[in-house]
Amino acid sequence: METLFKIAEASAFSILYFMGFMSVVSVAIMVERYFALKKISSSSSGMAQGFRSVIENQDIGQMEKLSEDARSLEGRALGYGMVFVKNHGAGGLDELFNSFKAIEKPGLEKNLNILGTIASNAPYVGLLGTVMGIMKAFNDLANSPGQGNEVVMAGIAHALVSTAIGLAVAIPAVVAFNFFQKKVSLVLSNIDAARDLCLAYTKSRKA
Repeated sequence: METLFKIAEASAFSILYFMGFMSVVSVAIMVERYFALKKISSSSSGMAQGFRSVIENQDIGQMEKLSEDARSLEGRALGYGMVFVKNHGAGGLDELFNSFKAIEKPGLEKNLNILGTIASNAPYVGLLGTVMGIMKAFNDLANSPGQGNEVVMAGIAHALVSTAIGLAVAIPAVVAFNFFQKKVSLVLSNIDAARDLCLAYTKSRKA
């Protein structure tokens, strides 16, 4: 039992340092993903407007111009799809676009799994630190008779800091994770739209 209390005393402080490390990693990922996805989303937004224009004006010929935009993922996907349907027809087009998405998706979601792990586990790490801190507080009370409630209250107050830090790390990470996942989903949806427009292009050529 004494060994367990020694572990709790050591863990109460080491968990705080660990959560500080988690916070630094989380912020670094958020900053990197923000600028990376901001650049991708900017070009993606332009392609989405181009797709909307094709649909509204029913101008399939405009797709040729959109397919030349190699700056965006959607433009590259559309370009590959246009070349494919010209050479092979619509058969296998779904597989081509699914392969393109499978290749590009890991780059879009880079380090988001780490951010999601931090978001979901930081509160539990903070709670563990609180439990360890409370164990240390009661052990200090047992080893310091006569000091009364002051020892316990000070120990518990210190222990609750771990829970507060855990929540402070988790909440921004959750918000950022959901925000970035939404950005990735929009890009992937636009790639699906490019595939459907390629199918429409194929049918218009046959007509």
